[in-house]
Amino acid sequence: MPVLPLGRRVDVHVHLSRYWPDLARNSYRSGLDFTVPSLLRELDAQSVGFAVLLQLYLSPSPAEVLREGEEMFTKSGGRLLRTVTVDPTQGEAAVHETLEMWKRARDLVAIKLYPGYRSFYPHDARLHPVYEFAHKAQIPVMIHQGDTLDPNGQLKFARPLEVDEVAVRFRDVRFVLCHLGNPWIEEVAEVVYKNSNVYTDTSGLLANPAVPYFREMMGRAQRRLTNAIAAMGDARRVLYGSDWPLESIETAVGLITGLDLPAEDKELILGENARALFRIDVSD
Repeated sequence: MPVLPLGRRVDVHVHLSRYWPDLARNSYRSGLDFTVPSLLRELDAQSVGFAVLLQLYLSPSPAEVLREGEEMFTKSGGRLLRTVTVDPTQGEAAVHETLEMWKRARDLVAIKLYPGYRSFYPHDARLHPVYEFAHKAQIPVMIHQGDTLDPNGQLKFARPLEVDEVAVRFRDVRFVLCHLGNPWIEEVAEVVYKNSNVYTDTSGLLANPAVPYFREMMGRAQRRLTNAIAAMGDARRVLYGSDWPLESIETAVGLITGLDLPAEDKELILGENARALFRIDVSD
């Protein structure tokens, strides 16, 4: 695993793929340079040393997911960490074939699932081999939760309470509920509080700073996040994430640094929790 070259912060939720057709409409500003150097510059400006690059369900094949992730990992000098994804609605044979590919891959740090965007629940039995793989590989499973950019997505598949069943069934697997489950933030807080193997990330909670009421949006998000942490009892399973390019790295870091929490808790969220979860080596 590479050594953190700049800052000790870790962004656990970024995207960078040629298979994102709506980039211009959805990124946090028009004309965004959607490249590895551009992303690294934003990370550097906020002292973020690593980012977990979440591969998209839009990729044409599992083989291309692996190839593109390896390409971004290499171009970034090992700073954009490799993940994989799988769609259980393609059937058990397709899941099995995908798992065989993963077994031959190196340096994977997480699996990302997209319920809501695809019509499956996290407790779908076709995913049980995926969770068993995650256990053997000792990597977390990150699960999209809450609102979807795609209006054709079905929110019923992306409610946090649907993860509780697999969190109980697969106690040796660590799960990350992405986007704080927005709008079901209280549900996320309960699932994290109840299950010691469940985490959450803070990605994608804010829009472009140029939108009306952005200041109010930031304040509301910080209050809801603070309340969720209070319900969880501590900040040890909360992870900073941006959802770049939907949200700027600066805005996403500002959400955390502006919280009315002890400095040590903010450091946990901004990097220490993620370094432990994803087993990232750090140089002082």
